Amino acid sequence: MFLHSRLSLLRDNRYSCLKKGLWLMYLKKVNGPRAVTLPDGTVMTRADLPDQDTRRWVASRKAAVVRAIKHGLITWKEATDVYELSDEELQNWHAAVEQHGEVALKATTIQRYRQP
Repeated sequence: MFLHSRLSLLRDNRYSCLKKGLWLMYLKKVNGPRAVTLPDGTVMTRADLPDQDTRRWVASRKAAVVRAIKHGLITWKEATDVYELSDEELQNWHAAVEQHGEVALKATTIQRYRQP
């Protein structure tokens, strides 16, 4: 009965739903998963990714993008398109994390880990 009454309310217009205390929530359709579970048990969602208009790439933002690609939250192409990154730049981030860990993405340590 309760579910039936909620569904009938949703058939009404939005105003009457909000007037009766119901909130309508719309989820944007995305390709791929909305969340992934990382090996340490934490859950990473698309909300954990940097904003699309990010221009200042601190180590934590770089690491989030690399982690998202590695665990299948976003694709390589999606990352390059959304964040306007070159393949070379993203490859450098990925290689640095694979070889030395996320600490290698810090600007102050890049020189230490950079290969000649």
